[in-house]
Amino acid sequence: MLFVTQFEELWFNAIEALMNLREAGFNHFVFLHIIKREDVAMHRGVGYLKEEAVKLKEMANVRFIDWAESLYEQGMEVGAYVSLGDPVTKIINIAKEEGIDLIVTGQHKRSHLMELLACPESIDVIRRTSIPVLVYKYMLPSGQTNDRPFERPLLATDFSPATQKAISYLISLKEVIGKIEVIHVVSEKKLEDPSTLNVQKVRKKYRQKLEDTCNIFREAGVEAEPHLYVGDVTEQVEKAVQERGATMIVVGKTEKKTVTENLLGSFPKKLVEESGLPVLLISPEIK
Repeated sequence: MLFVTQFEELWFNAIEALMNLREAGFNHFVFLHIIKREDVAMHRGVGYLKEEAVKLKEMANVRFIDWAESLYEQGMEVGAYVSLGDPVTKIINIAKEEGIDLIVTGQHKRSHLMELLACPESIDVIRRTSIPVLVYKYMLPSGQTNDRPFERPLLATDFSPATQKAISYLISLKEVIGKIEVIHVVSEKKLEDPSTLNVQKVRKKYRQKLEDTCNIFREAGVEAEPHLYVGDVTEQVEKAVQERGATMIVVGKTEKKTVTENLLGSFPKKLVEESGLPVLLISPEIK
């Protein structure tokens, strides 16, 4: 697991909350802290200073050494990197070098203008790698901590290849999953046909697809329940989160980057920015 932290929201207690993933085979943590060149420049207001970068690196290393000692005592393998440069490039390169199975990152703060002009770093990462990315929101809007995010994941499925990969990935984590809520959101346009018979056909079609998906989980020994919603996908997913008591949202990421997406937002991007829950982003294999 690659644990990426800017020391804003993800501290050691967030790592401890993920320790039950050891039951699913995660025994090696790699810490990563990235110092952006612009952050160093802003710190003194006089441009990039090498000595300032060295100071920030040493401060991060002190924290990581303390964290590593605690994990060593629990029998974990630990690695750590403190790097200077572009976050997305650093994350991808280190993930490849370390053979990472899951990238964990926080929802880093950015200005409203930056939100319009660029996607969150987690979305940029998943466009360039097929490794699952967990945007871990450890502190919930209620003020409570989400200390068992994999307990009750909600899988928002569009039945795409990315969703199929998400199914396999979740099954590999079945030792730490209590129950999976599987939902699909049908757009209102698909139900505009005035014929009641056609509306029922659409409903039955997607209910059957949901049931087939749940059966895959059940056959693997994972409890799963299907749910069909109608309306705006982001709004309905959030509604399902509240109704089903989900602890995480899992979604496939298949869209290509477009100007429209940057200006108006994509479904996964909206979830990352707006949902109070952790979001696990899954993409198909990069060709």
